[in-house]
Amino acid sequence: MDIFDYIDQLSATYHNLLPMSPENQRRWDKKVRLEFNYNSNHIEGNTLTYGETELLLLFDETHGSRPMRDYEEMKAHDVAFQKIKEWAADTDMPLTEKDIRELNQIILVQPFWKDAITPDGQPTRRQITVGNYKTQPNSVRLPNGELFEYTAPQEVPIQMQALMEWYRDEQTALHPVTLAAMFHYKFVCIHPFDDGNGRVSRLLMNYVLLAHKLPPVVIKSSDKQNYLHALHLADIGQYEAFIRYIAEQVVSSLEMAIKAAKGESIEEPDDLDKEIALLARQLQHQETYKTPQQVLNVFHWAQQKLIAPCEAVLQKFDKLFQEKKRVRKVNDKEIEEESTLKDLLERLRTPMKSIQQMNEEAKLKAQRIYDIDPYITEINNITHLYYLYGSAYARDSSVVNCSIDILFKNDSYIIAIEVMNNYLLKKSYPYSTFPDDESISVLPQQLGKKLLAKVKGV
Repeated sequence: MDIFDYIDQLSATYHNLLPMSPENQRRWDKKVRLEFNYNSNHIEGNTLTYGETELLLLFDETHGSRPMRDYEEMKAHDVAFQKIKEWAADTDMPLTEKDIRELNQIILVQPFWKDAITPDGQPTRRQITVGNYKTQPNSVRLPNGELFEYTAPQEVPIQMQALMEWYRDEQTALHPVTLAAMFHYKFVCIHPFDDGNGRVSRLLMNYVLLAHKLPPVVIKSSDKQNYLHALHLADIGQYEAFIRYIAEQVVSSLEMAIKAAKGESIEEPDDLDKEIALLARQLQHQETYKTPQQVLNVFHWAQQKLIAPCEAVLQKFDKLFQEKKRVRKVNDKEIEEESTLKDLLERLRTPMKSIQQMNEEAKLKAQRIYDIDPYITEINNITHLYYLYGSAYARDSSVVNCSIDILFKNDSYIIAIEVMNNYLLKKSYPYSTFPDDESISVLPQQLGKKLLAKVKGV
C-alpha cells in the first residue's frame, strides 16, 4: 500500500475514535507536548534532559545547572507550540509572515550574542535579533568542510512572500503531508532569521498538519542524522526522500494517537528510562541538604573551577596597580594569609616525613577549609575579597575591588561574584550539582573585562 493511502486510512481510523475521553486526551497531550518540545530543542543543542524538560514544563522547576537560556528557550518553545495549536484550530485565520516572525520572537525570548561564521569562513560573534528577518548572511559548515550559504538577506522578504503565496496556492492541491514537508523544506532553504530557523520550521510543519486535522509529529533528536540526511537529499533535488521521511513520522504519530484514543499504552521503549531518570532526579533534589561533606565538595569545586581561574585573571592586573590586597574570610572572619608561609617553615624544620604520613596529611587537609574542620565548625559562608590600589590609568583614586562569595544555605548554596558592588553572578544551586562548565568558564574573562573597563574609566 502506498504510504499516503496508509496515512489516509490511519487518519480515518483516528477521526472515528474522536473525541477522546478526557483522560486519554490528557495522556496524549502530555506525551506530544513533552516529546516535541524536548526533541525539537535538543536537535538544536539545548542541554536539558527529558527529565529536566518534564520538571520545567509540568512543575515549573528548574533544578540543575544548565545555562539559564536553555530553560528560558524550552519554556518559550512550549508557548510557541500552544500558539500554533490555537492558530490551526481557527479555520478563519490564515497564516501570515507576521505570524512566522512572532514564532521566532517567542522562541528566542530576547536578543543575545552567538558564535557565527563570516562569509569567508572565519569564526566571529553576532548579536541575534528576535522576530526580524536577518540583515547579515548566515551559513552552515557542511560535513565535507564546505560553507553552505542560505538565501541572501536582501532577498529574504521576496522569498518569504513567494513562500506564503506558494502555500496558499498549494493548500488544496497537495496532500497535507507533502504540503507540510515542503513548507518545512522551503522555509529552511530561506533561513530567514539569524537563529531559530530549525525550530520554527518544525513548528510550521506541525501547524500545517494540525490545520489539516492530523496529529503533530516529533522528529527525535536520536534520529537527527537521518533527518538531516533527508534534508540534504532534498537539497540535490530528491524531494521525495524528505517527503517520505516526514510521512513516516506522520504514520508513527497517527499510530500512537490511535492507541491513545483506544486507551492503550502510548509508552515507547525508552519511556521507562525517562521515568526512572526523572524519579532519580526528583529524589536527588529532595534529599540533598547541607552537610559538612556537601560544603567540602562545593569548596573544592570552587577552588579549582572558579576561584583559581579568577585569581589567574586578577594577577594580570598586578602591573597596572601599585598595591594589591587579598582577604579570605570564613564565616565573616578573616583567615591569615601567613598561615601558608608558616606551614612551609614548619615543614622545613621538621624531619622528612614518610610518603604514608604525607598522604595522611593530604587527606586531612582535603577535609578542611583553610584549616577549619567543617565537622566541628559549621561553615556558613566563604568570601574572597580583592583590592587593587593606585592605578596610573584610572581617572579617580577610588579603590578597584571585587569579591567571590559562597553562601551555604540549608538546601542550596549561592555563588555571588561582585565587581565594584555590581553583581557579575548571583545564583543558587542545589547541593547535588555544580554549575555547568560552559557557564562558569566565561566568568573569569567577564571579570577581567569589567575590571579593565574600570581601569580605563569606561
